[in-house]
Amino acid sequence: MTPDGHDPNCVVDLGPAVALFRSLADPTRLAIVHELARGERRIVDLTKTLGWAQSTVSAHVACLRDCGLVEGRPVGRQMLYRLTRPELLTVLAAAEDLLAATGNAVALCPVYGDEQEATA
Repeated sequence: MTPDGHDPNCVVDLGPAVALFRSLADPTRLAIVHELARGERRIVDLTKTLGWAQSTVSAHVACLRDCGLVEGRPVGRQMLYRLTRPELLTVLAAAEDLLAATGNAVALCPVYGDEQEATA
């Protein structure tokens, strides 16, 4: 045990965190999440606001739904989508704070490439 209470022999499964951040890493999905943070939306609303094809928006909403970040509720013949967890807004706010604090330093991250590419 280290002085700060961490066990150096404890293996942490980072897979779920990686999956969460990958789901948010796509610009289309992140824009949809930001729009849904403002309230429930139909696919047609997202399509009009974001300016993307219905098929694109639907596919990305389905991905977010499959990840458990978005859920839909039927209203008549339509479906209204919303964020499932308010904690997601906290994560996004923390990311914005981090970006404000680090400025352009975060833009350097793509230079290092994908971990799989680096080990290939």
